[in-house]
Amino acid sequence: MTHARHLVVLSGALLALTASACGGGGGGGSNDGRRNPVVFTGKGTEVPEIVEEFRARLGRDNGGVPERGFTGRREIDWDAIPDENATPAFLPPDFFNSRSDPLARGIRITSPGNGVQVSADADNANATPVRFGNFGATYPLNFRTFSAERLFAPIGSTIVDLAFAIPGSPDQPALTRGFGAVFTDVEGGGSKIELFAENDTSLGDYFVPTDAAGLSFLGVLFDDPVVKRVRITCGNEPLGPLEVDDLDVVALDDFIYGEPQPQD
Repeated sequence: MTHARHLVVLSGALLALTASACGGGGGGGSNDGRRNPVVFTGKGTEVPEIVEEFRARLGRDNGGVPERGFTGRREIDWDAIPDENATPAFLPPDFFNSRSDPLARGIRITSPGNGVQVSADADNANATPVRFGNFGATYPLNFRTFSAERLFAPIGSTIVDLAFAIPGSPDQPALTRGFGAVFTDVEGGGSKIELFAENDTSLGDYFVPTDAAGLSFLGVLFDDPVVKRVRITCGNEPLGPLEVDDLDVVALDDFIYGEPQPQD
């Protein structure tokens, strides 16, 4: 589904076609049979509108307040990351899983590679190139930002793993209704989000629409908090200096997800 306007109202209830049902590029994974999610996808100029509709469906932004909200959402836009936590430094997995405001966002971020990094901003003290230009000279040209000016990427891998916790209680696992992310420079069809239930059953693979040197968005939303963890696949090649036509190197911008709730 490429537009949230594909959502329809029927008998007073808001229903949606999944991406696989409408032939779009954002879905097709099987889920555990309990629920069918609403899938939001968009690319290029569609992205701001789709992101706003995804936010609206989740509810108010609860920021980094270290206490659980009963409704709403949390977001990460990377832009307030201090220089000392940006590339070439690695971002600690629990940076946004703090006990205190503004970093109590209830999410742990890891990668099976070397770790994850946030790109440099334009006025960093070491003059590190923006948008991961320290890894490849063309990245600042090809990578766009949704919210200026930092981006995020796994290093030494194409995989990012996310696990949720109660905001302000980093050791208390949680479930969320849904998750979405902005991608940049998706050229091939390998970028995707896979969501997992509390028992680690896959809730489906959902594929990101392509837009070379542009932005893409994919968000998956369930009726209830059922998502324990998320795996993001960013293209088919990690950040690096190689410039080969069949390599698809992808970075990420904003993360948006439903307020983490206690596991039953």
